[in-house]
Parts: sequence; C-alpha cells; structure tokens
Amino acid sequence: MNSQFNHPTPLFDRDHITELLPQRDPMVMVDAFYGITQGVSLAGLEVRPGNIFLEGKCLSAEGLMEHMAQAAAARAGYEARRQGEPVRLGFIGSINGATFGKSPRVGERILTRVVIVEQVMNIDLVEITARVGDEPVASCRMKIFTEN
Repeated sequence: MNSQFNHPTPLFDRDHITELLPQRDPMVMVDAFYGITQGVSLAGLEVRPGNIFLEGKCLSAEGLMEHMAQAAAARAGYEARRQGEPVRLGFIGSINGATFGKSPRVGERILTRVVIVEQVMNIDLVEITARVGDEPVASCRMKIFTEN
C-alpha cells in the first residue's frame, strides 16, 4: 500500500458514497472513497453482516469482483464530479488475470487501489488490487466501458 494512503480519511463515506456510484442498496459494495494521489485511487469496504455476497462469514469471489468494479466506478464518479459532469454508468467489458487470496471476513476492511493503465475514448483499462491489512485478497485488470 502506498504511504500516501496510510490511515486514510475518506472524502466520501458510507453515507455519501452513492454520490459517486450509480448502484443503490443492496448492491453498493464500496463504503469509502479516499481520493486519488499520484494516479492511484483508493476505495474501501467493511464487510458487514447481511452483505448479499456473503458465503458464511466471508465475502465471496463474486463479491470481491463487484467491489473492485465499484472501486473503479467510484474513481470515475469522483473524476466526473470534479469536472462538473454527471456520474455515468459503466459496464465491465473484460476481466483478465484475476487472482484471489484469502476471503475477507465479516468485520474486516478491504482497501482497494485502482490505477488507470490506458484510456481510449470511453474505455478504461484499469489495474485493481484489493487488500485486507497487508494481505492481498484479490487483483485483476478490467476493461470498463462508460456511457457517453
């Protein structure tokens, strides 16, 4: 984790995250957005009881993928708001190189880094890494198409 995000304070917390995302409960899988520093954005999620992606007391791989996609969406929403534009819908075009480590448990906080690798018109290729503490829990590259 980059030192610029040690002990982060969210710019958008659980009560305000939907200002950056088109998703609504029960599908909101990001509860904090910490900003963008040196091209790296950081978003988070505390795994809570009742999350629709729980398998027992752990977040499923599908839940991690949805969280990572929404971490990228929160970044795009933040950039849109900074430019005075509306938050747009995005769609996953592809997922490559997905890896999974331990499954985050209820009560743990996931911190997820998103880096833009390439942007072409309304298509972003992003590299995403999710961690709980210092332990990686998932990573992938996503190609995301954004509505005009």
